[in-house]
Amino acid sequence: MAIHLTPTELAREAGLERRDVIRKCCELGVPIFQGRIDKTLFLSQLREQVAVSRQPQTASV
Repeated sequence: MAIHLTPTELAREAGLERRDVIRKCCELGVPIFQGRIDKTLFLSQLREQVAVSRQPQTASV
């Protein structure tokens, strides 16, 4: 199983569009090196972003 995938291959595996994969890489700071993305790094960063966004917001008083 390959770990470094093209944006198209990663989009297929992650269930996203190719342009969304590239946009998320930019947002999450995941490098695209020689046209390939580390699948493990990308998916872990994506999961972390989702987990953070689902945490309840605490009100500051």
